This record gives sequence, structure tokens and C-alpha cells, in this order.
Amino acid sequence: MAKLYFRYGAMNSSKSALLLTAAYNYEERDQHPVLVKPGTDTKAGHSVASRIGVERPVDILLGPDESFLAALEAHRPLADIDAIFVDEAQFLTPAQVDEAFMVAVTRGVPVLCYGLRGDFMTRSFPGSLRLMEISHSIEELKTICRCGSKAIFNARIVGGEFVSHGAQVAIDGQQATYESLCGRCYLEKVGPLGGPVEASGSSR
Repeated sequence: MAKLYFRYGAMNSSKSALLLTAAYNYEERDQHPVLVKPGTDTKAGHSVASRIGVERPVDILLGPDESFLAALEAHRPLADIDAIFVDEAQFLTPAQVDEAFMVAVTRGVPVLCYGLRGDFMTRSFPGSLRLMEISHSIEELKTICRCGSKAIFNARIVGGEFVSHGAQVAIDGQQATYESLCGRCYLEKVGPLGGPVEASGSSR
């Protein structure tokens, strides 16, 4: 039986680079992967882009109101797809995650999702929370804080200052920048965990 995978990590844990490498490995063996990215992430447009400079176009840019299954079937028959890779999977809706699970279980196509577990206020994204609840396999991808400890949080920086409140989604490099921090550095630089969420907007 094919599975739904969730590979998560703080920012700069090489999620996109690992996704691109895995997709390339399929293609190298004459398999046919499909790359999907939620349209909420506009940083690289219609591409999956790694900070090390590797980039490739996505096959499906998925809108928040679109069906995951219908988008796949419109792109290519599921029988002709060997694996599905999802970048920035935290931006999937819970309903899209449920569909991804059904694609893996009922259609026999593995779905490999890469994304963040939590936002800059240490709260789960709805898509990430649903992936944590139903994925067959969950793997943490590790990176380090500036102090050398393992980073687990994503801190938001606006105007050169760490911030602890705001809309959940603000795309990296456009409305804000981010830094991966360990728990100690997060408390020292950002403050107490879990600031209030503003109703407007939604980010990383």
C-alpha cells in the first residue's frame, strides 16, 4: 500500500532541496513524479526553489479552494503517476490533506509532503496539523540555530526586529524574513511562546 509522508523541519532544513533530489531520483529511473505546490506560497512563483540554487517548475499550483484529486486528474491520469511531491505542504488545507491520504491509500500513489510544522508564533498550520494526524510516516528534517543547537522554531523578522504577533502567513522575503531558532534563543529573542493571531491574512 502506498503511503502519505510528512517530512517537516524548521526553515533552512533543506526541505525543498531534498524534495527536488527525491523527484530527480524517480525521473532518473524512468518514473513519473508530479510536483505540487500550494498557490499561497508566491516566493518562487510556479517553481520549487531551494536556497542552494536548485529550482524546477511545479506541475500543479494548487489553489486553496481546489480539489487535490481533481487537480491531479486534470494534469495526468493517476495510473501514469508514480509519486506525488508537495512543497510548502503547510499551506494545504485539511481537506486537501485528506484527499492526499485517499490518493495514497485508494489509488496506490505515494504522496510525499515537505513543509513547516509551526508558524512564527509556534502554532501549527492547519495543513501541518492534519498531516501530523493522519500521515503514515512523519520525519523531522533537522537544522541548527545560530548558537549551534537544534533549531525547532521559525522566528519572524520585520524591519530588522524579531516580532511575536501578526498574520500567520507572510511570505519569506516579501513581507518578512525568518530565522530558525532553538527553544532557548527563541525565548530570548522573541519572547513567550504563542502570541495572538490576527484575523487578517495568513503566513509562514
